[in-house]
Amino acid sequence: MLVFPVFRGLFRGRTVGNENVPMQGPVVVVANHGSHLDPPLLGHALGRPVAFMAKSELFDVPVLGPIIRACGAYPVRRGASDREAIRTATARLEQGWATGVFLDGTRQANGRVNEPMPGAALLAARSGAPLLPVAIVNSHRAWGPGQRRLRAVPILLRIGTPIPAPASRRKPDLEATTRELQQRINGLLDQGLLDQGLLGQGLPGRPPH
Repeated sequence: MLVFPVFRGLFRGRTVGNENVPMQGPVVVVANHGSHLDPPLLGHALGRPVAFMAKSELFDVPVLGPIIRACGAYPVRRGASDREAIRTATARLEQGWATGVFLDGTRQANGRVNEPMPGAALLAARSGAPLLPVAIVNSHRAWGPGQRRLRAVPILLRIGTPIPAPASRRKPDLEATTRELQQRINGLLDQGLLDQGLLGQGLPGRPPH
């Protein structure tokens, strides 16, 4: 009720590819990360609840905290071990949740996947859940790092086709799946910019032709 009017009204939001979302069973939703808006947008737009790891201090932010909690986010303490975070996320998958992971692990000023981490691939390898690549187009321009005010720019979510879990937890398998996710998501971002007529306008983070 809170996210829908903001996404659809203020940001003229829309989604493409909802038919690719598995509506039942565990799935690791993997996205780029350009804004604090991303968790509630994903939680709204996929048509099923998505559980997210989020820094515990975000739950103390007025308005944002209650929204991300309602959208399925769960707190991870700053400084908590990677193993603890992985165990918590794996438990969500075992309960049948769609569990969200931002591939870079933190917000990127250009909104792209720049330095992907293997956490999403490891979660999939541990649980056997497929990975669902999702591109959030323009959220970094709406409320990105260092930006004090919201900008009412159009936001688009492009949902790709699921990717199977890695064959094993071995480093080469995890790295190969992580690279594929990076390529898929950045490709979806470029397609989203084409959809909005923005590709070629010199926006930050766009790769050269």
